[in-house]
Amino acid sequence: MAILRFKALELVNQRRPITVEPAAARRSDSFGQNVFNLEAMRATMPGDYFKKLQAAIKQGATVERNVADAVASAMKTWAMSKGATHYTHWFQPLTGATAEKHDSFFDLNSDGRPIENFKGSALVQQEPDASSFPNGGIRNTFEARGYTAWDPTSPAFIIETVGAKTLCIPTIFVAYTGEALDYKAPLLKSLAVLEKAAVEVCQYFDKDVSRVNTTLGIEQEYFLVDKALYDARPDLVMTGRTLFGHSPAKGQQLDDHYFGSIPARVHGFMLEFEEEANQLGIPLRTRHNEVAPNQFECAPTFEDANLAVDHNQLLMDVMDRVAERHNFKVLLHEKPFAGVNGSGKHNNWAMSTDTGVNLLAPGRRPKENLQFLAFFITTIQAVHRYADLLRASIASASNDHRLGANEAPPAIVSVFVGSMLDSVLDELERTAKLPLDKGDNIYLKLGIDKIPAILLDNTDRNRTSPFAFTGNKFELRAVGSSANCSSAMTVLNTIVADQLIDFKQSVDALINQGKKKEVAIVEVLREYVISSKNIRFEGNGYSDEWKQEAARRGLSNIATTPQALDALVREDAAELFARHGIFSEVELHARHEILLEEYQKKIQIESRVLGDLAVNHVIPTALAYQTKLVNNVRGLRELGLDDEHSQVTVDMIKDISRYVSIIKTNVDEMTEARKQANKIEDARELAVAYCDEIKPKFDPIRRAVDKLERMVADEDWPLVKYRELLFSR
Repeated sequence: MAILRFKALELVNQRRPITVEPAAARRSDSFGQNVFNLEAMRATMPGDYFKKLQAAIKQGATVERNVADAVASAMKTWAMSKGATHYTHWFQPLTGATAEKHDSFFDLNSDGRPIENFKGSALVQQEPDASSFPNGGIRNTFEARGYTAWDPTSPAFIIETVGAKTLCIPTIFVAYTGEALDYKAPLLKSLAVLEKAAVEVCQYFDKDVSRVNTTLGIEQEYFLVDKALYDARPDLVMTGRTLFGHSPAKGQQLDDHYFGSIPARVHGFMLEFEEEANQLGIPLRTRHNEVAPNQFECAPTFEDANLAVDHNQLLMDVMDRVAERHNFKVLLHEKPFAGVNGSGKHNNWAMSTDTGVNLLAPGRRPKENLQFLAFFITTIQAVHRYADLLRASIASASNDHRLGANEAPPAIVSVFVGSMLDSVLDELERTAKLPLDKGDNIYLKLGIDKIPAILLDNTDRNRTSPFAFTGNKFELRAVGSSANCSSAMTVLNTIVADQLIDFKQSVDALINQGKKKEVAIVEVLREYVISSKNIRFEGNGYSDEWKQEAARRGLSNIATTPQALDALVREDAAELFARHGIFSEVELHARHEILLEEYQKKIQIESRVLGDLAVNHVIPTALAYQTKLVNNVRGLRELGLDDEHSQVTVDMIKDISRYVSIIKTNVDEMTEARKQANKIEDARELAVAYCDEIKPKFDPIRRAVDKLERMVADEDWPLVKYRELLFSR
């Protein structure tokens, strides 16, 4: 292993930046050239069919079969003109990755002659073998049938891998019995429910609003390490994170990496993956160094939420493939290195109308500000009511390592709104008993007319807040860097939609009692401000004082995934999702079981890898080095030197024995605990056992290994060290 480490380091030192072919002078010239977008459709489809397709997409209606045939024909013509030979239904099963099964356009007609064929039926629906995808007990393994169904709201695209081009068609994935087995289907349902609820509330303020679009901008953080160093760390290869590694003398404490000059090799990688993303219609705008060494970030322009999620899933795949060509490995694990920042996806979420209004942006007129407050306060109330559900939506074994330190938000869900809006809400609370007459200028009386239209510069950012308002959007900062954002967005969309429906019902009830519309709106908003006050927090989310204060407020602090996931199967969650047609109770329990199994399996893999490295690599290295020290002491004594000269070495020998004993004892106990846990059949009990009985053994083993790393000669140590992983570029 030590030889492998030094060969890897030697290879890194020989690396040179790869020359990247210059992209188009303007990104706009190549943007979306590998996407079957509106321009491609218009150029290849008959006009009537193009209009029918756009109408069906806009209305959320089923695409007629003759229209689907026209789309398939045009899509095939376009794809083949780009060099594509195969097509696939591209979907997002509950594995967290994307999935695809490639079929060729090549076929034989009835006369046995070769043709290229792609019909509407193949576009609209496929039947992949679904037996090995997670299903949470919905179906038996031998019942392999599952269906993928075309999502016309997300355009098809072409992916090129090793010279082969494939047409990818975004789809949903459902079981033979109709239950959703993917992330996209529930997301689409939640977007539809939110739009309907938001449009009805918008009618209080603007009768011309007929559509509300949920927008999303997903910032993607990631680490880059040299591929040779990655391959020399079995824990990175198998688990995505380093299970051992002593912190280097220099980490991120000087803040000199953040927004610093991008290293040449990294810059070359960025240029290439950005150009490929650009051709796939992913509107990347930002690149920069993040806080930790070898940590970086890219961010796109805001898009429709469904498309934004698809693009983020596609982006992760593009980054990984391009990194290979540059001899890099992209690390998307939430916490690949201890002691430095982890990585997340900051989900910037907002709603906008078809009249061009961002519903989470204050306007220039009092009426616009009342509309803003309606959506702003309702969202806060929704998060307050369903905080545990939102926490469950971002729970995973890898995200547990990240939450609560190094600029990641804590596990306590709270909402940050900024000092100015906080004072506005406090003022609204103080006027709760203020008499309002029909003739009053309600905006002036409540100070609503004083909310500045340009709030973006008046709202600070709070990096310790899981859910922060940042001027014209909410930023959900707690989503992990490897996660599919659909899970969190489905929950957020659903809880806000539910609260908007309650809001409208309450306002309508007051209007029916004879109250003026504006008065009714403000009265309901007052109630929400008062009832949701405990969720608002403007301070340091990392402090012990906040943990104590949050407990006094009745806010949950759920640090681990198995307990966080309980919120998914509570009665109120089941009623919420069933009420809006997002998940049936069967689907909800299935997802709960899938997530528990995923957690348990990841901890199990980490435990096995940790035990193997500790016993088969670290301990033999430590004992071999200890033998060298023993021979050193023996030699000193043979020379007649007194014990004072050898005592330091003797102490090192004793320390090595002690650390080896700690490692071996804890590995044995961990292995035995794993054997006992594996006898448990209940998914939750098994996950809790791995969380409470097995995972705690990781820390003492790691501490002992990291102590040995500092003692054993550098030339003998088998694992690539943190200083090499974090500072080799």
